[in-house]
Amino acid sequence: MINRIKALFTEKSDPTPSSHDDLHLAAAVLMVEAACMDQAFDADERKTIAEILTMQFDLNDEETDALLEQAEQVQTDANHLVRFTRAIKDRYPIEDRVKVVEMLWEVAYADGTLHHYEANLLRRVCGLIYVSDRDSGIARKRVLDRLGSNGASPAD
Repeated sequence: MINRIKALFTEKSDPTPSSHDDLHLAAAVLMVEAACMDQAFDADERKTIAEILTMQFDLNDEETDALLEQAEQVQTDANHLVRFTRAIKDRYPIEDRVKVVEMLWEVAYADGTLHHYEANLLRRVCGLIYVSDRDSGIARKRVLDRLGSNGASPAD
């Protein structure tokens, strides 16, 4: 598994992945980064990320815990997100990239407030993975509808 992850970020390989492990890790790292943007990675955000990973990637509890732990470690060690966004952009179709954006919106709203750092991260990630503002807005609306929120403006 570690070798596949290293290969994801060091080799130029076929754009069609043989498994979704690399998408899982890249998405998980981006979600952890989104959760940390407001300087408070709380239990609600961690629980939301775990639920998203379990549901979206059809993982069991052990797999989810391992992936989340790995994502937290990678995010702590990473000094920029370009390698994760590039892996997503280069290897996955637009539908999967929009799903990643929707997951990020869900994490951003997990604590009930959209912080301006989180909103900025979402804009940057969307640009890097070539998800349009329109598709991002639709994904955000789906999340807000699920959460029953009105999409209050970013907190200061």
